[in-house]
Amino acid sequence: MVLHFPQIDPIAFRLGPLAVHWYGLTYLAAFAIFLFLANRRLRHEPYASIQGPGAWSRRDIDDMLFLGVLGVIVGGRLGYCLFYKPAYYAANPLELFAVWKGGMSFHGGMLGVIASQWWYAHSRGKPFWQVMDFVAPCVPLGLAAGRVGNFINGELWGRLADPSLPWAMVFPQAGPQPRHPSQVYQFLMEGVLLFVLLWLYARRQRREAQVSALFLVGYGAFRFIAEFFREPDSYLEWLQQQTGLSMGQWLCVPMILVGIGLWLWAERRAQPVRRADAV
Repeated sequence: MVLHFPQIDPIAFRLGPLAVHWYGLTYLAAFAIFLFLANRRLRHEPYASIQGPGAWSRRDIDDMLFLGVLGVIVGGRLGYCLFYKPAYYAANPLELFAVWKGGMSFHGGMLGVIASQWWYAHSRGKPFWQVMDFVAPCVPLGLAAGRVGNFINGELWGRLADPSLPWAMVFPQAGPQPRHPSQVYQFLMEGVLLFVLLWLYARRQRREAQVSALFLVGYGAFRFIAEFFREPDSYLEWLQQQTGLSMGQWLCVPMILVGIGLWLWAERRAQPVRRADAV
């Protein structure tokens, strides 16, 4: 027996002429989750012990979230246009603003968030990596909420699966063949599992940049694995055929390498200096 995708109306409810979509609600859920976790994060070190002008407060969380949302929207859209369809958007530049037609990239959104948090850290006089280490553990469950939205919309389905696979699923938009529910895989790996690992790792005080480094390595590795089960975009099948890797995997490779390098850099930078008379 093969599971069949439950046909879910993408519109959650209507308020007069306004149609509220499930996907939009999952974004709101992601922001609410961030607020909840960030307030808990204030109790972790070193944030709980910082006093004076550099002390952390709930106002910092609100400002970081506002800038982060802008970074996700602008970076996600630009990333999709540059990474996935550069030729099309170069020929149709006004389509860049047609966000209602869809098209967002996680990797672009991540770069947008990094840029927004760099500006925040610079404007508030806070160490950049201290800010990024604060944000990193609060992100994965928001990503998980986004994958719930992908599943409800019946989009980003997986590759063909063996019909004997107990959780193989038929997505009507993808034809009659059973497929991997890759949205669920990404929900579990990039969302829940990554959150657990990061939250536990960040509960103890770490050297600056190491929590951020673990996020880069963890997300990159889990996304790289999930891409083996996710159907590549039709317009990028040539890349998969020629290189054996999808665009998502190619974007994850530098992410993993940067994460490893960042962790090692933080480890070496924080090594105590040995006194000459102690040698």
